[in-house]
Amino acid sequence: MSAMAQPTVERLTYSPGSPYPYDLEVFRLSDLKRRSTVQAMRRTYCYEFYMLICVTEGQCTHFVDFEPVECIAGTLLTLRPGQAHNFGSEEGWDGWIVLLRPEFLLSAEAEIAPVLDRLPGSICLDPAELKRAMQDIQCIHDDARLGLPKRPEEQSGAEAGDVSASCLSVEVHVLLRYRFYALLTWLTVLHGQRQEPASQQSGMLLRFRQFQELVDEHFSQWSQVGDYASYLGCTEKSLTRATLAAQGISAKAYLSKRIVLEAKRLLTHTDLPIGALSERLGFGEVDRFCKFFKRETSFTPKDFRKRATTP
Repeated sequence: MSAMAQPTVERLTYSPGSPYPYDLEVFRLSDLKRRSTVQAMRRTYCYEFYMLICVTEGQCTHFVDFEPVECIAGTLLTLRPGQAHNFGSEEGWDGWIVLLRPEFLLSAEAEIAPVLDRLPGSICLDPAELKRAMQDIQCIHDDARLGLPKRPEEQSGAEAGDVSASCLSVEVHVLLRYRFYALLTWLTVLHGQRQEPASQQSGMLLRFRQFQELVDEHFSQWSQVGDYASYLGCTEKSLTRATLAAQGISAKAYLSKRIVLEAKRLLTHTDLPIGALSERLGFGEVDRFCKFFKRETSFTPKDFRKRATTP
């Protein structure tokens, strides 16, 4: 660990290799291992993109926001920007990985974001569902190669400078959106979270998203749900109702969960003393922070840091 403390988990942007032109990329875990290192695969990252992981064989334990997720063939994980993720240490598994930039969701042809929001963080597909999911993902993988330039030795002089390639790239991008939208819609029909009637759901979802943004911005200053309700001009009860509808937990529990997540990030990826960390999170007295962290995680901050940073 470097002498200079880093504020959060290492952030990772989506940077496909040239000349890949799309905002969505599909590959096997085994392919990722070949182009990465063991050390890199063992790190915890905070992604700036969406990632779907479909385990197709073997067993493994992933860590999502520092919580273990046991995976077997048929497990599908949905990771969203800002979440901390670690692939774990198991080697005997493989699966499909789908990466997409947030820009990929901005489409006039298909509204992907609302469908993606309905998909839980982890679902388990039965053998028949896994077979279909694998086929659909394979189709997306194959379609993503339709517009890629041929290798130089495969190109004729006319093909090498053909402007039609850019038009094909646009068409393939649209095709990928439809393919991915169809896959997500099928998954949410089978495993999606239930929604309130549209009129109620839209209002509650909007309120929760406002609350979510405020928590991310002010969790170290505002420690009471009433602070957020007052700012949003609503009651604590209505804010809790919106959070329950969106996340399945109370507004108070959501706020505590966000503070715990930041504490785990700081304990794992910085050298900050516990006292300084407590100050940064808005607790002031270190004993108050230690009691909160122990209540929420069953570990003291010191024990959690030791477990998280021990190879």
